Amino acid sequence: MNSQKQRQGVLVRPECRLSEEQIRLIDGVSRDLLNDPGLLCYNAEVADIFKQAGAVVEPDTPCARVRIGADVLNRALDSAPSRIVLGARDPDNRLILDAHEPRVRFVSGAETNVWLDVQFDGIVPAFTREPGSIERLCDAAHLCENLDNLDAFIRCVNIRDAQVTAENKDVNKFFASLNNITKHVQAGLTRLDALDDVIKVGQIVAGGADAFENNPVLSFITCVVKSPLQIVDDTAAKLIAISMRRVPVVISSCPMGGATGPFDEFGMVAQINAELLAGVTLNQLVSPGAPVLYGAVPVRTRLDNLNDMYGAPEFVHYNMDCVQMARFYGLPCYSTAGVADAEMPGIQATVEKLLTYLTVPRSGAQYVHYAFGLLERTNVFCPEQAVMDDAHIGIAKELLKDAGINAARRDEVVATIREVMRSEHKTFVYHLPLPSREQVYVKYPLEDDAGALHAAHERYHEILDRPRHHLPSDIQRDIAVLIPGVLPECLTHRKEHV
Repeated sequence: MNSQKQRQGVLVRPECRLSEEQIRLIDGVSRDLLNDPGLLCYNAEVADIFKQAGAVVEPDTPCARVRIGADVLNRALDSAPSRIVLGARDPDNRLILDAHEPRVRFVSGAETNVWLDVQFDGIVPAFTREPGSIERLCDAAHLCENLDNLDAFIRCVNIRDAQVTAENKDVNKFFASLNNITKHVQAGLTRLDALDDVIKVGQIVAGGADAFENNPVLSFITCVVKSPLQIVDDTAAKLIAISMRRVPVVISSCPMGGATGPFDEFGMVAQINAELLAGVTLNQLVSPGAPVLYGAVPVRTRLDNLNDMYGAPEFVHYNMDCVQMARFYGLPCYSTAGVADAEMPGIQATVEKLLTYLTVPRSGAQYVHYAFGLLERTNVFCPEQAVMDDAHIGIAKELLKDAGINAARRDEVVATIREVMRSEHKTFVYHLPLPSREQVYVKYPLEDDAGALHAAHERYHEILDRPRHHLPSDIQRDIAVLIPGVLPECLTHRKEHV
C-alpha cells in the first residue's frame, strides 16, 4: 500500500491560546493531581498493573487509590507513538494522524437514540423523532460516505431493533457501518467478550490479520476515567484487552464544567489532562507503543437544568487548550466541535455549530469528532443537519487553510494583472484560478428558494438513491458464516426509497 495515500483534511497554522508557561503550569498541576489525590480505581487488574510499574497503590474499600508518579508517567509518554494510522476500505480514505502535523480531519460521532426525520409539505417542514435502527445506521453510513468533508465515520445511531441484543450489538454496528462506507469506522465497545469477533470482522474486511495490522479499518473509543478521577471497572477491562491487541484506541474523557469538573478554564483543563494522561499511561503499560489518541471532550454544565452544554464560549476555550496539551506530549488529538444544543435545525443550531467549526480546528486537532448531524447536544442525529454541516465545514475549511501566497506564483500573478489591464473589459472574471489552485466561493452551497433545510433534504434523498459501496459478496458471506450473531439486516442493504 502506498504509505502516502490518505485523506488530506486541511493543514492549518495552529492558533495557540496558551503560552509555553501556561502549558507547563497545566502539566505540573495535572501531575500533582495524579499523585494527590490520585485516582480511585475500581478495577483490581488495573491497580496491579500500576503497582507493578512503580505507582503507589493504596488498597481501600470499595476501590483502591492509585498515585501515579513522574517516572511511571514519563515512561508511558516516551513509548506512546506520535504518529498513528487509521485505515480504511479504500486506501485513499485512510488517515495518518501525526501529533506534530496540524492536519485537521472532521468526523461524525455520538450514538444517538433519536433519528430526526424531516418531511416537507410544500415548503413547510415536519419533524418526527424515530428510534435508531440497523437500517438507519446503514443509511447514515451511506450518507457519510458521500459527504465530501467527512473524513471518518464514528457510528452516530444506536441500533435498537428488537433482534439486537447486548450479545450481538457490537458485531452488527461495526459490520453495518463497514458494509456501507469505505472510510475509517470507529465506535465504543459494548461488551468485552465481543472484542475478538469485532476485530475478526475488521481482519476479514482488511484482507487478513497482517493486512489489518497495517490497515486497521476500525478502531475503538474508551471512556476509561469517569470524572472526576475515577477509573471505571468494565471500561478499564476493555482498554486492557484492546491495548493488548494493539488496535488504535481513543482515551476519552468528558468532564462537565460545574458538575464533574471545575467551571474555570485552568481547573477544567488540568483535571481532564490528568484523566487522559492516566488512560494513556495504562494503555502504554499494557502494550508499549500501541496506537493511542488523546481524546478530549470537555463540556460545560448548563445552569438551569444541569445538561451538558456545547454552545458556550468556555467549551471552545477548554477544547483549544486540550489540543495544545496533546501536542505538548506528542499525542494525536481527538477533539470536539459542531454540536448544537438546539433541538431542531435552525438559526440557533447553525450559530452554535459555526462557533466551534471556526475556532476549535484552528488549534490543529488532528481528529475533530461530533461534527456532523448532531442536535439536542448528542441525543439526536438528523441527516439533513449532517448535509448542512458538511456544507458549513467546507466553508470553514476554506477559512482555515493557509494563504496561497508563494514565490512560485509571483510571475503568474503579475502577468494576469497586466493582461487584464491591457484588455478592453478590465475585469478578472475570465481569469478564475484553476481548480488545482485556490477555490472560488461562488454562492452559499445550499442556496434554495425554499431555504437551506429544504435543499439539504433534497440532497439527502438524492444521496440515498446513489449506489452503495457494499463489501464484496464473498466477504459479506465470510463474515456471516464466521462471526456469531450477525443479523440479516446488516447484509447488503438495498432499501427502496420513496
